[in-house]
Amino acid sequence: MNGLIMVLRWVGMLVLAWLCGRLITKIKMPAILGWLIAGMVFGPYGVGLLSQPILDAAWYKIIITWMQCAFGLMLGTELIWSKIKSYGRALILTTLSQSLGTFAVVSAAFAVVLYLTHQPVWLALAFGGIALATAPAPALSIVQEFHTEGPVTDTLLPMAVLDDIVGIAVFFTVNSFIASQVSGGAVPLYMIPVMIFLPIGIGVLTGIPAGWLLKKRPGKAGTLLILVGGITLTAAVGLFFNRVVFTNITLNYMLMGVSFSAVFSNQIPPMQLDQDTAWFHPILAVSLLAAIVDLGAPLDYHLILGAGLYTLVYIISRAFGKYFGARAGARATHMPVTVQKYLGLTLLPHSGVSLVFTGIICGVLAASRPELSTLVKGTIAAAAVINEIIAVIAAKKGFELAGEIRKGLRKAEAQNPD
Repeated sequence: MNGLIMVLRWVGMLVLAWLCGRLITKIKMPAILGWLIAGMVFGPYGVGLLSQPILDAAWYKIIITWMQCAFGLMLGTELIWSKIKSYGRALILTTLSQSLGTFAVVSAAFAVVLYLTHQPVWLALAFGGIALATAPAPALSIVQEFHTEGPVTDTLLPMAVLDDIVGIAVFFTVNSFIASQVSGGAVPLYMIPVMIFLPIGIGVLTGIPAGWLLKKRPGKAGTLLILVGGITLTAAVGLFFNRVVFTNITLNYMLMGVSFSAVFSNQIPPMQLDQDTAWFHPILAVSLLAAIVDLGAPLDYHLILGAGLYTLVYIISRAFGKYFGARAGARATHMPVTVQKYLGLTLLPHSGVSLVFTGIICGVLAASRPELSTLVKGTIAAAAVINEIIAVIAAKKGFELAGEIRKGLRKAEAQNPD
């Protein structure tokens, strides 16, 4: 397929997804649900406008990598030290309770089910390791669209970063254990700190000069040039390490973007930061749209019809672990009541991370236990489709019940009366 035609089809896909998002807001649902459904319907398993060759193209992967760095700015610009230190301990403990709680609940549930269905019980850890991570893009899209503001939003944004770190550490530890059971290859345990701290280090190194340049107040054009250039440099350094130095691992580019923006956000005055992020907002909006479409495209909605016991157990046990793990942690650390009740609902989106982790686990299982690889892949693929639709609705409802959608919209209207 001609490269130009592939690019035009991708751009057309984004326009269609945006229109689907606009349409679905007419029934009071978040636009992201329309983007996600458009990705599935027009992706490789549907109409095929966004075909598999496009998803596999080098230029597409590079653009998505850049956009993952770009929407990391939404999280990083919230990581202001003066704000974080006021709830740092509570945030860390709540992150651990919901992440590790989910791992424990899903692993326990699958240990019982696998035992009863005469499958290896140790495989339960694979499901637990896949389940504990959260995909931040869906919830972030809702935050952007509805201008949410309040304790749940303030807790969720930095938690998305910490959750990624915990998820990487636990998953790759589990992956190494699974490899030992089937004599397959896996990422060595000593590489786990590299996967966590290398992206952070890359972002910090590129964020320091960006902050120094932004302190000079270069105006709108200059600010956008610095931010776009900084993101490009960050992504390029990440790609170099990922493809040349550590070819057997996948680095977290969103974490690079978070670190990059967190560094410069703590170097410039709060009012300037608000102005700079407002200028960058259109680029952030397009990045989120592309990320959600990329999230939906690999999901085969036909799998909904074939979802069975394992898929049902996975969805229910993961939701239980996320919701009650977050609630227990928030309650133990005396966080606001709205955080205790509704934070868990905003943590349910999952599919992008789950599919990446599933591919890694299945790669380990495929050589010697292909039947287990098929079992895991089928379960998670079906769960990803069903869970993501439910999770987007639940996340929006969580912000709504917390009263943060109305509060944020009122503030946005006051700032932009036109």
